[in-house]
Amino acid sequence: MKNAKISYRKRMKAIVSSVLGVALILGTLSGCGGSSATSASKANSAAAGAASETSAADDDFHITIKLSHVFQPEEQVYKTMEAIGKSVTEKTDGHIKVQVFGQGQLSVYNDSMEQVERGSNWIAVEEPSYLSPYVPDFGALVGPMLYRNNDEWEKMQETELYKDMAKKAEEKGFHILSMNYVFGFRSVCTNKAVKTPSDLHGMKLRSTKSPLFVKTIEAMGAAATPMAFTECISAIQTGTVEGFEGSESTLLGTGAYEVVKNVSLTNHFIATRGAFINEKVYNSIPEKYRKILDEEFAQGAKDCRAASEKDYEGTVKKLKDAGVKFNEVDMDAFTESCNSVYDWLVAEKGCSPDIHEKLLAELKKMRA
Repeated sequence: MKNAKISYRKRMKAIVSSVLGVALILGTLSGCGGSSATSASKANSAAAGAASETSAADDDFHITIKLSHVFQPEEQVYKTMEAIGKSVTEKTDGHIKVQVFGQGQLSVYNDSMEQVERGSNWIAVEEPSYLSPYVPDFGALVGPMLYRNNDEWEKMQETELYKDMAKKAEEKGFHILSMNYVFGFRSVCTNKAVKTPSDLHGMKLRSTKSPLFVKTIEAMGAAATPMAFTECISAIQTGTVEGFEGSESTLLGTGAYEVVKNVSLTNHFIATRGAFINEKVYNSIPEKYRKILDEEFAQGAKDCRAASEKDYEGTVKKLKDAGVKFNEVDMDAFTESCNSVYDWLVAEKGCSPDIHEKLLAELKKMRA
């Protein structure tokens, strides 16, 4: 009987011990689960707080950016920039206000690029060679007698050669929103039919202030006279210059067809503009607004190209109806005359010694 009692006590102790063990384990697990849930809850609260702070900071952000260019109201780039300025302002609910100034109302050319470099709230819409004082190879990138069509220009921007230039531009403070506001090709517009470089000898042509453009006009045989296009028509009328180099859309849109009646199809430059903003200013914009800025400038470039290509035949017809003649030229002779421009870019402007050869190699791959 005594042994039976001892055996009973042992069994009861074992049962109690087991029950207590299970309870301890369950309590521990419950405690761990509670700790994990608390940690997760704290993490979620912190994330929500950070998101709320970011959203509040985004809502508090406002910036007004001036955009400057030289184009006239009837030209496609003018229309494109007006549309971009409006769409960015509307789609960001006014957090980014883009104020567009055309016709050279504000600083243009080198002065406009300096505004970007200094970190102003500014977008310069300029010919890409205006980046060459900061990254010399950009002068060669848009050099004379390179591209045959818009596709080649856009494909060049997919190459590592271009991407390296763009990276260097960012290091100098220039963020490229787009380089593709194309509006045709630039040719020689005069009252004299030009077939070869020798036909330009002794003639004075209006040029932009870009050293690349001045040098190219000189290489083709004429004397360059840099001036704003707003002065060009009166300069032709007074005999200060005898024409200019530019696109068919410029000839029509500015009314210059009334004073010059010949287009000699040298197609020596692709007619394009880039949009440039300061890198630090760009990065100061909250991501959700910056995305809209990127999208609208990219879409604007597509729209500009599409409209320019669509309108080209109509533009030519209107010019022909107004008495303008279109002349084919000796392209080989003009190409040869412009080779000296690349030597000048290397010797005087600091371009890479083999940049012309590299550009031609990329174009050869595209054409193959």
